Amino acid sequence: MAVGKLRSGAALALLFMAVSTSAHHSTAMFDQTRKVMLSGTIREFQWTNPHCWIQIEAAAADGQPAREWSIELGSPNTISRGGWKRTTLVPGQKVNMIVNPMRDGSPGAALVSVTTSEGKVLGPQGRPVPAADAAPRP
Repeated sequence: MAVGKLRSGAALALLFMAVSTSAHHSTAMFDQTRKVMLSGTIREFQWTNPHCWIQIEAAAADGQPAREWSIELGSPNTISRGGWKRTTLVPGQKVNMIVNPMRDGSPGAALVSVTTSEGKVLGPQGRPVPAADAAPRP
């Protein structure tokens, strides 16, 4: 009897973990059919779990005035495999980015690529960035 309860409890725990994990990693809020280029200055690079974040003061290429954007990346573990470090981006640094903007028009996005003034191109998940998705050098 105790073994049956233990198995049921373990199965239920796995089910809840699977549901919460799939809900957490949704990208539905980002318009992945659109790519926007941002040119600006890093305000903060947050090396945190479960996702790293870039805070950037940037103007979009569509002519909107500069404002602060919050850009989501993968986890530190994931992006470090692609060359990212805690010190890759620093406040005051000039960069260009390609992003998938929020569907609701708010100043947030998912990173497609970031290019530093030194010409280093990095992606959001620790994988090489295809040439078509690379932002130009600032």
